[in-house]
Amino acid sequence: MLKAILPTVALLFISNAFMTAAWYGHLKYENKPLWLVILASWGLAFFEYCFQVPANRIGNERGLPAGQLKIIQEVITLLVFVLFARLYLGEKLKWNYYVAFGMILGAVAMVFGF
Repeated sequence: MLKAILPTVALLFISNAFMTAAWYGHLKYENKPLWLVILASWGLAFFEYCFQVPANRIGNERGLPAGQLKIIQEVITLLVFVLFARLYLGEKLKWNYYVAFGMILGAVAMVFGF
């Protein structure tokens, strides 16, 4: 099963890197006009979709239902966001974030039937 989902997971990591940069990268550029950061974000979102759509297609072709694809994507989104928030935005995570992440991992276990 793991070998079957590796291409999907890899593509989702790349997709989420673009998505996170598009959604949150502009926060360091508060002095830029809103219309400019919107255009830049849309440009990054294009590349997000170039990886997201094939990731879901490949995952589904290899037997992952949409619900499992979604929960995989959400976990990857959190992992990428934590790295981005810490390394790029310089934010620190509080204890309640870790509790919430643990609950999401519980959701993964439920969706995959562990």
